[in-house]
Amino acid sequence: MTLTREDTHNIMLNIIKEQYNEHQIAALLMAIQTRGVTVDELLGFRDGLLETGKYINIEDMNTLDIVGTGGDGKNTFNISTCSAFVIAGAGYKVSKHGNGGSSSVSGASNVLQGHGVKFTDDESKLRKCLDEVGICYLHAPLFAYGMKFVGPTRKALGVPTCFNLLGPLVNPAHPKNSLHGTANQSQLRLYTNIHQKLGDNYGVITSYDGYDEISLTSGFKICTNNFEKVYTPKELGLNYINQSDIYGGETAAEAMKIFDSVLEGTATEAQKSVVIANAACGISIMEKNLSMEETVNIARESLESGKALATFKKFVEFNS
Repeated sequence: MTLTREDTHNIMLNIIKEQYNEHQIAALLMAIQTRGVTVDELLGFRDGLLETGKYINIEDMNTLDIVGTGGDGKNTFNISTCSAFVIAGAGYKVSKHGNGGSSSVSGASNVLQGHGVKFTDDESKLRKCLDEVGICYLHAPLFAYGMKFVGPTRKALGVPTCFNLLGPLVNPAHPKNSLHGTANQSQLRLYTNIHQKLGDNYGVITSYDGYDEISLTSGFKICTNNFEKVYTPKELGLNYINQSDIYGGETAAEAMKIFDSVLEGTATEAQKSVVIANAACGISIMEKNLSMEETVNIARESLESGKALATFKKFVEFNS
């Protein structure tokens, strides 16, 4: 038996009203996990979280979010966060949504906090940051209040649940454009179907060896409003790399060091290439008339010219 979108919307509201105990929530989550979550079930949970959370009205601005679902267990460095600053450095508006690490030692929020960034839910400050810097950051716990009501149960279960897939779908700024990374083909199909129902401008990607982003360790598939295509790194003008090349290290400090080195231009060619690939893919969502090869050049120029680093420094200064 599957639930309707309205069913899971109401269940989410009842969870937030604390009408169920932990055992009931655990039973529900495990039942859904065992058979696989449906598009409507995930959308219903999303509706409930957005309805009870804090909304940021910047919909008059044409922004992009770039984020993975996490849970791929690969412990890469902060590739999508780094890519977000490359995209912003190239002149595109980014409303990045993120949290602490789920499948890595350092999530987006960890690396930004490590640089002294203070998170805010102040709409006027976020809008000003977008205006002046080109990118704002939305720290998920400040907005999706409902997540805390399932947190203890999810932690006690110790296995992924459908709530692990909700993060990228509940960006409080409702960006018009998004690039979402998924860890496998079934998640890619689920997310593509969700975006089709939402009617936004999207790209959903998965690498064939289980990364929830373009890893360059294998080919990858992208689904958008307009096409589905499989790419190899060579087709982007980039080389295949090894999994060890994008490992994020054992500690948050190690991951932050790699993040900094990419923006500063001192990283390995493999580390720079993987960020360029993901940034290029994000730019291609915004620039439908450009080929991926052209957007690779735009991303490379943003990184190698120092524009991405300048954007990051300005962002840190604005939010410290």
